Amino acid sequence: MLASILVSFIQMQRNPPDKKPVTVEAVFAGFRYIRHNPVVLGAISLDLFAVLLGGVTALLPIYAKDVLEAGPWGLGLLRSAPAIGALAISIWLAHHQIERRVGHVLFIAVAAFGAAAVAFAFSTSIVVSILALAVYGAGDAVSVVIRHSLVQTRTPHEMLGRVLAVNFMFTGTSGTLGEFRAGVVAALFGAFTSVLVGGIGTIVVALLWTKLFPELRQIDTIQGKPD
Repeated sequence: MLASILVSFIQMQRNPPDKKPVTVEAVFAGFRYIRHNPVVLGAISLDLFAVLLGGVTALLPIYAKDVLEAGPWGLGLLRSAPAIGALAISIWLAHHQIERRVGHVLFIAVAAFGAAAVAFAFSTSIVVSILALAVYGAGDAVSVVIRHSLVQTRTPHEMLGRVLAVNFMFTGTSGTLGEFRAGVVAALFGAFTSVLVGGIGTIVVALLWTKLFPELRQIDTIQGKPD
């Protein structure tokens, strides 16, 4: 209710564009734009594969019960740790803008996300596990802020709605698919292997994307002119 009230105070600074008839070409325009824009394509696909491989939250009950032997209270701490890390880094980002070497920071954040998952896989201490998950959440938060900012600043206004729709479609499903991936691998090979392989896979994706999308790696500032 509070969010709805606050949104109602937002004022339009320009006249809304005229509505155009809905066509098949218009529906798929967002996909076409993303496919031909390496920065936007790289940012969206990086999120898709990183979250698909690096998801660990579905396996936290197994770690709390069988590995850490911490019980329900331990599971609660583990589930809250990524959010605590994300909140802490978000407060910092709210006061300290990433002004230079944004592309490098993005890939470092994704690699840290994967490395934290690897550390969590090997941990047998509740304290170390909580710290690893806090770094895990912080790395993910930095990545999300940069990627969403790049998508919005690198997309023309007339394409923004359709491009963001495609972006949200992938970001909204990648987490669920990542949990499914983690569960299947854990059922076949064990929870440790699932988390370890996922973390290493995320790091490999970050390294691979630096080669496949050099334009994304070379971005210096968030602000940019839409292509």
